[in-house]
Amino acid sequence: MSNGSHRVPPPRNEPVLAHAPGSPERAALKARIAELSAGELEIPLVIGGREVRTGRLAEARAPHRHALRLARWHQAGAEEVRAAVAAAREARRGWAALPYHERAAVFLKAADLLAAGWRPTLNGATMLAQSKTPYQAEIDAACEVVDFWRFNAAWGERILAEQPLSSPGVWNRSEYRPLEGFVLAVTPFNFTSIAANLPTAPALMGNTVLWKPASSAVYSAWWVLRLLHEAGLPPGVINFLPGPGRAVGDPALESPELAGLHFTGGTATFQGMWRTIAGNLPRYRTYPRIVGETGGKDFVFAHASADPDALATALTRGAFENQGQKCSAASRAYVPESLWPAVRERLLAQVAALRMGDPAEDFRVFLGAVIDQGAFESIRGYLELAKGSPTARVLAGGGSDGSTGWFVEPTVVQVTDPHHRLMEEEIFGPVLTVFVYPDARLDEALALCDGTSPYGLTGAVFARDRLAVEKMTRALADAAGNFYVNDKPTGAVVGQQPFGGARASGTNDKAGSMWNLIRWVSPRSIKENFAPPTGFEYPHQAER
Repeated sequence: MSNGSHRVPPPRNEPVLAHAPGSPERAALKARIAELSAGELEIPLVIGGREVRTGRLAEARAPHRHALRLARWHQAGAEEVRAAVAAAREARRGWAALPYHERAAVFLKAADLLAAGWRPTLNGATMLAQSKTPYQAEIDAACEVVDFWRFNAAWGERILAEQPLSSPGVWNRSEYRPLEGFVLAVTPFNFTSIAANLPTAPALMGNTVLWKPASSAVYSAWWVLRLLHEAGLPPGVINFLPGPGRAVGDPALESPELAGLHFTGGTATFQGMWRTIAGNLPRYRTYPRIVGETGGKDFVFAHASADPDALATALTRGAFENQGQKCSAASRAYVPESLWPAVRERLLAQVAALRMGDPAEDFRVFLGAVIDQGAFESIRGYLELAKGSPTARVLAGGGSDGSTGWFVEPTVVQVTDPHHRLMEEEIFGPVLTVFVYPDARLDEALALCDGTSPYGLTGAVFARDRLAVEKMTRALADAAGNFYVNDKPTGAVVGQQPFGGARASGTNDKAGSMWNLIRWVSPRSIKENFAPPTGFEYPHQAER
């Protein structure tokens, strides 16, 4: 037994390595990519610490190079989900009973391992499987994962330290129990950091987890799991269940032991899961916690006083980094007529200079490929819509090529209809749509920006006039859970910009803060009376 008032080391954001030519990190990353590319994996399920092979195989291929098969992976179904529920139940006893600092040590060790020797592996796996550039992989699979694990440990400690008042003769205290049951973590393809955080945040607080990673990101998720096991994560705490969404999700949501859902993905999928949970409420042991971050139709709104160079750069980076496959990507822009000519010139020049290709082979590229054929075909549909619409004009890009990889050109479209589908629907690809508004109709344009989309995830405003900044900030108060002034609407950093939005974008429980962690505990209030009464009478009952 370990006695002492233990404190988690103060967290700091992990420095971003540049991977510049001649740097040791660049050489290490290139070498690891070559090793990963040369060896195909067979990825099993992991249930209760045991590898399970179902024989129902799917493939993981590099989006930018169809010919490169990275792995074959086994798919889970209802039988494996039931086994994982049992494993989570069994593991919960020991894991929840561990002192908090013992659980935190697992994730702090994982963070240190990743910050050092594991860095090229997770970066390389993310570049190969999700077609990210070295910089996009570095800020995601290395720095943000490390930040989540270090900062979560400190925030969990802060939650435990929150205690009630005590009156004389009484000791009141709060304990923070894990939820009664298991947490289902459903993670997306576009961020390895989200895939790492969604199962581990509940686990840190004493919960056991069923983890269903996106089918298109099983490869990088597998390496995250391997890292956690090396850091000492006990068997059954996180059970790894790749497979088709309904094949894994339906039996998990049917279990009476479901205690929580931690989700990032599509809005329609999240709403469907919420409806299923609502329909199953009578069967559950407890009301499940539902935490979700879904889609976005994120905006950049410019005032006439905005700096055109800063605005154009924010649009380029915000719209086209990671091929626009960010929930926070700049997807629609509102630019005043007086500013548009200067912004248009700069924006189109930057877009023309963007290099697209294989990011694992050529570190000079800015864009890789979109994740899979389904995304490729969906985005192409929007490109065809833009080309055929009388109220839209393609200013840059508009092409695509699926012959060797799922490549879509960075595309800029100008529309005259502010309610064009390109301004309203989430595309999740490298497509930026611009609406140019008359300077004198600023208020109307702000109302359009606020009311056009059902989402409320991220947004940015650009202005040098401080009164304009304040006006736009007030007008768009409910339009974005992460709001940026003179910056692109992407790139939230753990501990600096807790991430999440409302409206159709999710429950706004702010990943990267204590507000997310607090959803994974069930507080118990304890009162201990040091001098309990021995008679039932109260003073007012006396006769005189």
